Amino acid sequence: MTPLTIADKTFNSRLFTGTGKFSSGQQMEEALLASGSELVTVALKRVDVQNEQDDILSHLGHPQFNLLPNTSGVRNAKEAVFAAQLAREALETNWLKLEIHPDPKYLLPDPIETLKAAEELVKLGFVVLPYIHADPVLCKRLEEVGVAAVMPLGSPIGSNNGLQTRAFLEIIIQQSKVPVVVDAGIGAPSHAAEAMELGADAVLVNTAIAVSQQPVQMAKAFKMAVEAGRMAYEAKLAPVGVTAHASSPLTAFLDEL
Repeated sequence: MTPLTIADKTFNSRLFTGTGKFSSGQQMEEALLASGSELVTVALKRVDVQNEQDDILSHLGHPQFNLLPNTSGVRNAKEAVFAAQLAREALETNWLKLEIHPDPKYLLPDPIETLKAAEELVKLGFVVLPYIHADPVLCKRLEEVGVAAVMPLGSPIGSNNGLQTRAFLEIIIQQSKVPVVVDAGIGAPSHAAEAMELGADAVLVNTAIAVSQQPVQMAKAFKMAVEAGRMAYEAKLAPVGVTAHASSPLTAFLDEL
């Protein structure tokens, strides 16, 4: 499996992970280590950066983990830029997962505010990875303002409904000049493998691992699924047909009778 480069970092794992919904910090740490993930997103609003014993941050001190602060909870571009600056100061990283979803019921991203915030954050020197609808036009606009990757949703956050936006993801992947990370809605390892087979550069998974009955085992399953999906993509899948094609001659052996 080829490594993935985003901005100035190279990742051997194409499985990115979240830190929400785990029953404990210890369980989160064990699952993330089992996943092999090298990029871990964390909501700034959920951590106490002044507390060395913070239940999330105290478990993320492993050298393989690169932290990706996110702006979950903000409602517009102005709040997102403010949160990003706080995150950069607190966590000493200019990487940012930009999330703006004003509707608390469906948590769908606001495309207008996201584009506005991304443009300003890039100018301020941030490495911006925006969470967005699977909108090919918006992805190109974000690419033009200088984001480091795009993160289109497969289906609503935490829904575990898989790639409901598959047709649009295919267009995004085909057109994109920056890495495409499928985020949200990936509820099973097979969903992750499907995204990777389509040609996604990575996937981000949180809920499906955190709420499973055995998070460590599920994390391993996602790790294997992402690797399998990427290997299949690189090996090139066989064409799909509507009629049967025998894998060996049907009648040749009869000619010898």
